[in-house]
Amino acid sequence: MRDVCGEKILVPEGTVNIDFSRIINLNETAALLWEKLVDKNFEVEDMVDILCAEYDVPTDVALNDCNELAKKWIEAGLAEE
Repeated sequence: MRDVCGEKILVPEGTVNIDFSRIINLNETAALLWEKLVDKNFEVEDMVDILCAEYDVPTDVALNDCNELAKKWIEAGLAEE
């Protein structure tokens, strides 16, 4: 994760020719999750626990949001199922 002009972004590492279409801009919540989970084995439920502990959000809403975010991270090659 990098901070570029106040924005948190994820950039794939180890790429000789960077594909700028793979850069992912993170909102505050996604950046928090990334910081807490990077380099760890985690499940969507771990993401939900973090959100519910940090924010006043119903579990079902957090679960839906975390499922969507995990799907995007998997599609981008940033996480595995």
